[in-house]
Amino acid sequence: MTKIKNECIRIIPLGGVGEVGKAMYVVEIDDEMFIVDSGLMFPESEMLGIDIVIPDLTYVEENKERVKGIFLTHGHEDAIGSLAYLLQVVQAPVYGSKLTLALAKEHLKEKPAPHPIRFFEVTNRSRMNFNRTHVTFFNTTHSIPDSLGIVFNTSEGAIVHTGEFKFDQSAKGKYRPDIGKMASLGEKGVFILMSDSSEAERPGYTTSESVIETHLSKTFHEAKGRILVALYASNFIRIQQVFDKAFESGKKVAVVGKSLESYFEVGMKLGYLTIEDDVVIPVQEIDKYENDEVVIIVTGNKGEPLDALEKIVRNHHKDIKINDTDTVLITFTPSPGMEVSMYETMNQLSKKGARVLTSNRKVHVSGHGSQEDLKLMLNLMQPKYFIPIQGEYRMLIAHSKLAQQTGIQKTSIFIADKGDIVEYKNNKMRMSGRVQAGNVLIDGIGVGDVGNIVLRDRKLLSQDGIFTVVITLNRKQKRIAAGPEIVSRGFVYVRESEELLEEARKLVRKIVDKHVTKKSFEWTGIKTEIRDTLSSYLYQQTKRRPMIIPIIMEY
Repeated sequence: MTKIKNECIRIIPLGGVGEVGKAMYVVEIDDEMFIVDSGLMFPESEMLGIDIVIPDLTYVEENKERVKGIFLTHGHEDAIGSLAYLLQVVQAPVYGSKLTLALAKEHLKEKPAPHPIRFFEVTNRSRMNFNRTHVTFFNTTHSIPDSLGIVFNTSEGAIVHTGEFKFDQSAKGKYRPDIGKMASLGEKGVFILMSDSSEAERPGYTTSESVIETHLSKTFHEAKGRILVALYASNFIRIQQVFDKAFESGKKVAVVGKSLESYFEVGMKLGYLTIEDDVVIPVQEIDKYENDEVVIIVTGNKGEPLDALEKIVRNHHKDIKINDTDTVLITFTPSPGMEVSMYETMNQLSKKGARVLTSNRKVHVSGHGSQEDLKLMLNLMQPKYFIPIQGEYRMLIAHSKLAQQTGIQKTSIFIADKGDIVEYKNNKMRMSGRVQAGNVLIDGIGVGDVGNIVLRDRKLLSQDGIFTVVITLNRKQKRIAAGPEIVSRGFVYVRESEELLEEARKLVRKIVDKHVTKKSFEWTGIKTEIRDTLSSYLYQQTKRRPMIIPIIMEY
């Protein structure tokens, strides 16, 4: 606790609730604002052409002078992926572990901040002092080392953000959790616990990484050809296991994917990955070895592995083609909405003769705690108030029920949506309103310039195609000088639809002739009538609604 009496405390999720990924939480202690994590989310299948999704930063930008620090719990994309965009609108120091900050700096190379950034490396022994609070940290176990829980100390007790975690009795080194420190926090008094809900629906404990090592070892020794391992670029524990098993079985490893190569170099440089000499080979040299001597680790855009697998199976990958003796290890869970794409990719891999192994064969375990892990955290912390975070709504509900099983009253549990304000004031905790929150879509270098209307148009184009009508008018003579010419893409096969297209031309000529006989005519009126008339006609004939684009030129 702090000696200073804190009058108002507010917790505001801007991302990470009602969804998987895109974590961002605002902690306000009196007039000071702190941000925990700044993550991204990979696009769902209907977000055509979108690269990534980040939180709406409007509220943070409106209060940027109050932001005293940005705290990062770990180095996965769902925790640091939008930091470069956050630092475009906020000038505040960034706190995190050595590995987390190194990976964050890699993200910032693609989109540098417009001002100098102060980075502060912290450990489980660090204490950061501010006017209204001091912040401490504890180690957690996750699929990436150097993961931290964040503690904001207030006059009411500790506000604890667990980060993403699980309990693994075999965890060692930089993956080992501070269970004693967690228990000590609980004994001193946890005021608010914000805890990871990603696996709140899964019974039991999360499978230990030692079990996965055993299954990987068996697969590496049994494989008759190459082994392709698809994983998230920042899954350090899996990368280390792959290299360990490759060395044990006498294989060479090629690392493929820009983000994976970057993260691999960071891990090697800082000592978070330990690789034996001569195990790593360039992907261009894999043909110099026998198939059963080669392991290829692949990931794709922004470290998302499904993107890489789709390119490989469609023969669009410049370096890798599937062989019928390949074994493909899918060691990741697809982003929400991408399950169908993953199963289709798996089918295509199987058609090409590859042996496909997924989590059903114990290749993958979650980096998040299951129900018994979550109950252990709740019992260690013994919070007065509980806010489940980091999960879809049903996961938050499941976590709240687990909290009730450990003795927390339902009235002390707050399930917040993005933008909801959970406020403690005058000795009372309550929901006290909302701030602006939501998704910002990133397409190329565009930030937020693609909205629902653009996505609707892209979906329409993908479903029914485009129908373009080009006409040239002689305004002085009030007649059609050329056309109408019709260009169809993704709608009908032109050579088999001459009657349809000729009738469409007749309708367009009729509309244009009617308008040009008037004393004055405007292109807007002509275009609108062409669009409406053709839309009705084409739907009657084909039951499809292509995007209709009239183009009128004059001389």
